[in-house]
Amino acid sequence: MDGIVVIDKPAGLTSHDVVSLVKRILGAPKAGHTGTLDPLATGVLPVCVGEATKLAPFLTADHKQYRATMLLGVETDTQDIQGRETGRSDRIPIDGEIREALGSLTGKIQQVPPAFSALKHKGRPLYKYARAGEFPDIAAREVEIFALDVKSIAYPHVTFEISCSKGTYIRTVCADAGRALGCGACLSGLRRLRSGCFAEDMAVLLGENTATARAALLAKMLPMAQALPFVAAVEVGEPTAGRLRAGFQPDAEMMRENVLPFLAAGDMIKFITPEGELVALAEMRMPSGDIAKQDGKTRIARMLRVFNRLHP
Repeated sequence: MDGIVVIDKPAGLTSHDVVSLVKRILGAPKAGHTGTLDPLATGVLPVCVGEATKLAPFLTADHKQYRATMLLGVETDTQDIQGRETGRSDRIPIDGEIREALGSLTGKIQQVPPAFSALKHKGRPLYKYARAGEFPDIAAREVEIFALDVKSIAYPHVTFEISCSKGTYIRTVCADAGRALGCGACLSGLRRLRSGCFAEDMAVLLGENTATARAALLAKMLPMAQALPFVAAVEVGEPTAGRLRAGFQPDAEMMRENVLPFLAAGDMIKFITPEGELVALAEMRMPSGDIAKQDGKTRIARMLRVFNRLHP
């Protein structure tokens, strides 16, 4: 049982809680998620099961999409509605001001991660410092907001959809917009609509009936080879697959036996069998056009991950 299941995370559960549920429902010895959602948030949470846990570092997508609701006039220490209130304002900004404040946050911006977050400082999550009353200086980081579309304004709530790079805190987007408006704001609702190639329509709701939930998860489990759709695939027969699983490093002789797309140095490739099993991931050490010039034993790619034969 190896693959990726996209869970429609309910509010109130941590991402770790969801992984534990998936493991219990499927009877899987190991599983892990590809990007934390706060307990407040709902929506797309990809969970890797079995051998697919080796894929997790490659699935923390650069592009994520959310639907968020911002509460104007209230500030909290966590920058969301679940935190301790630290400020309140009666100022009511007009619609144009709200749209302008949010619009000013698009593009590449500097964002200071919230004190209550899982981001680590000197090996320790920031929220542990915050709970102890300690607030180390954290440098702003560059993130990118590709698009931000205000969907509705019904004071004091503003709903918007946002597409952004990984590492962007939507709580902080709300807090920064609130400061710009002079009234303060916090996040009151969040739903992840997409994480890389994983979308809302792929997600499974975990019901209370274990048998039904198991059937739903198995029906929508994505094979590992399909989890990286933009990575070039190299099809290999079983003898070569066995060599790769045993630790063989791809050389020019092996690569010349296969039809390769154009690849640049640094490109990632996936080796798959004719049956669609993912065998390994590797990184090209040179452009594919240079392979013909190489000695047969020249290493062409650096292995990144090797996957054991899939379990039924």
